Amino acid sequence: QVFLKESGGGLVQAGGSLNLSCTASGQVDSRNPMNWFRQPPGKEREHVATIRALSDDTVYADSVKGRFTITRGNAKNTIILAMSNLTPGETATYCCAQANAYFVSTRAANMDYWGKGTLVIVSA
Repeated sequence: QVFLKESGGGLVQAGGSLNLSCTASGQVDSRNPMNWFRQPPGKEREHVATIRALSDDTVYADSVKGRFTITRGNAKNTIILAMSNLTPGETATYCCAQANAYFVSTRAANMDYWGKGTLVIVSA
């Protein structure tokens, strides 16, 4: 079992920036990619960003390219999502997720472990 815990959410004005953090614990396989998804109120969950384990290659949703950056944190099994130029439409619960597999997937259905999420509210 892998446990994921997010932090860093909050209220930010449109155009502002926010950093989210996710720490994995338990039976973590550090070879597996780690992912961020988000779910706006009343909408489907969507992929945001992924970071590979060994190469640190990244994958981003088109909507966040150039504004969001996913990196590894200094602490073990921690990832950071740096978000900038946020818009009200990006108000959502942001969740960290990991599949019990080495391949990269941007599909929520392929994730085996989820954090509870952290709420980001972007005000107009």
